[in-house]
Amino acid sequence: MTRYAALLRGINVGGINIKMADLRSTFAELGFENVKTVLASGNVLFDSDRDDVPALKSEIESALRADFHYEAWVFVLDLDTIRKIVEDYPFDPEREGWHPYVLVTPDPEVLDTLLRIRDDLDPEVERVQAGNDVLYWEVERGMTLKSKFGKSTGTPKLKAFTTTRNLRTLHKLLK
Repeated sequence: MTRYAALLRGINVGGINIKMADLRSTFAELGFENVKTVLASGNVLFDSDRDDVPALKSEIESALRADFHYEAWVFVLDLDTIRKIVEDYPFDPEREGWHPYVLVTPDPEVLDTLLRIRDDLDPEVERVQAGNDVLYWEVERGMTLKSKFGKSTGTPKLKAFTTTRNLRTLHKLLK
């Protein structure tokens, strides 16, 4: 069995409200074991003996669409991958007054597109650095939604290809 995390994009914000008990039920009905939600922001831990991550992603998205009637976007990562992402965070995760984020995208074109704006960022407000299928992002507290990078990640055309998590959330997934 492999322990996975499903990172759901955009739930419990913008009118898509899902109770964590209902979310756990959906995952259990798919045959996953040891299902646990972490926070109410769309983080689900589960065990599966299947290792076809694209198939898991597709199956989970279909179930969420059917059960909750919304356009579901899910990113499935095993915990070893999340551990590596956390270990590789290139900035000081404890920097006072700043948020440490990780933007997940399996699409290299999206990663490259977002990375191209790095030179246009104000380093007094935010910094980004490429990782393995992720972008590491450090942003001044209070500027997450106002910053140039923050605004660029919220575009509708990127919804299906990215999700962002605070590094602290990823730590919680590993506990």
